[in-house]
Amino acid sequence: MIASTLSFAIFVDLAGSAMVILLSFLSLRFSYFLAKRQPDNFLWGFLFYFSIAMSAFAISRGVGHIARQLLVLNNHVDSWETLSPYSGGINTLLLISVSAVTIYYHKGLAAYKIIRNEAEKLAAANLKLADTASQLQKMNTYLEEMVEERTRDLSTSEKKFRHFFENSKDMVYFCNMGGEISDINTSGLHMLGYETPPKNFNLLSFFKNHETLERYLTALKENGFVSDFELELETRDGTTRHMLLTANSILDRQGNMIGCEGIAKDMTRLRNMTEQLINQEKMASVGQMAAGVAHEINTPLGVILGYAQLMMDDFDEKDEVYENLKVIERQTKACRKIVADLLKFSRQSESAKTAVNPNDVIEDVLAVTEHNLNINHIHVQRRYTPSLPMVIGDAEKLRQVFINLFNNSAHAMENGGEIIITTSHDQAADKVIVTIRDTGTGIPDEIKPKIFDPFFTTKEVGKGTGLGLAVTYGIIRDHGGTVTVESPMQDSATGEKIQGTAFHITLPIAGKEQNAINE
Repeated sequence: MIASTLSFAIFVDLAGSAMVILLSFLSLRFSYFLAKRQPDNFLWGFLFYFSIAMSAFAISRGVGHIARQLLVLNNHVDSWETLSPYSGGINTLLLISVSAVTIYYHKGLAAYKIIRNEAEKLAAANLKLADTASQLQKMNTYLEEMVEERTRDLSTSEKKFRHFFENSKDMVYFCNMGGEISDINTSGLHMLGYETPPKNFNLLSFFKNHETLERYLTALKENGFVSDFELELETRDGTTRHMLLTANSILDRQGNMIGCEGIAKDMTRLRNMTEQLINQEKMASVGQMAAGVAHEINTPLGVILGYAQLMMDDFDEKDEVYENLKVIERQTKACRKIVADLLKFSRQSESAKTAVNPNDVIEDVLAVTEHNLNINHIHVQRRYTPSLPMVIGDAEKLRQVFINLFNNSAHAMENGGEIIITTSHDQAADKVIVTIRDTGTGIPDEIKPKIFDPFFTTKEVGKGTGLGLAVTYGIIRDHGGTVTVESPMQDSATGEKIQGTAFHITLPIAGKEQNAINE
């Protein structure tokens, strides 16, 4: 019984030692896999090293027990007694290491918790930073979209402004305080007579009237703007343009004026058309008045002339009374000629219109007047258009027109010169154009609107009645045509100004004349 019990105890000791070794290695294996799967997990790491220490202790203790049983069973007790202290020492050291590992578990765990908390805070900070970065990215993206949208709007606005600036038929400009133009559109350049901006391009230098310039500058400084400001600009070639200007001051951040921007509309053509309409109305009124006066004067002049001629028969030609009556007759006839001219101007005289060639009418007049013109050193150039269309007109009255114009040119060239006669056919307008141009002194701008007024003359008293151009105007209007004056003239090829005066007469060709007269 004792022997069997002892055998069982030895078996249990051997099996237990083997099981301890086996289980310790199994624990080591599983702790190894756990630590490998989660290397940052402090518990698995601690368990792994604890398992190593326990495995080492299990080996030491299990091998010691097995060795003791085997040495005792084989009667080597003395050997075991020799190894026993070493085995016990090793077991003690390993047990101490296991205890040390166990003791430092709490401190390690506390450190691990602190590190994990810091890591969690750091992770939270990273998440917050990532969220902030995401929001910044969204804001950046939205900001980029806003910038792109605003850039597109600015680009569209700039294109609209540039299109308006470049294609406007009005003058659009920007200038500084001194009037120096910093930017101007093409229409503005052409209005001022330039193709490209010159150096020292100053808007104020084009103001024709100094008082107008002062009013313009004063209004800009005091009001900050001018609206519908009428002014005259003298362009590069000396032409006067009537402008309607609207301008605004350009201010800096402190509210100080640093320049101005403006738009100017060229009203020259409208101004000329308005003046022509006013002049036509005035001439029509003057014509009616002249016709009435002529009719009233014509009868008493006829009576005076008749009685003077009857009384002349009662006196000898050498008698002083006869000479006085002769003066009355001569002056009465002069008055009747003036009356006849007034009737021609007012279209009250009889007219016999037929198809005539303007070239032939002009030649008829030159046949009579050219000799006297040559005596006064005035030469005539003929620039006729061959096969000129016929016009319907009173040849006698048209001769009167050209006589008046030749006389007018001769008075403007007292020291000689040239008369250039040009005829042409304007097919687009179905009109014949006759231009009588001279190289004389020209007509000042201030008297141009008056030259067709009856009795207006710049000649000395006794050298003209002032009816020549008025009669010319009336006759041409009676033929459904127009007469205009140009002085100085502009060379169509070079654009330069030419001294002298040109009268441009248009006459409707046969077939169109009646409609023009009716109009």
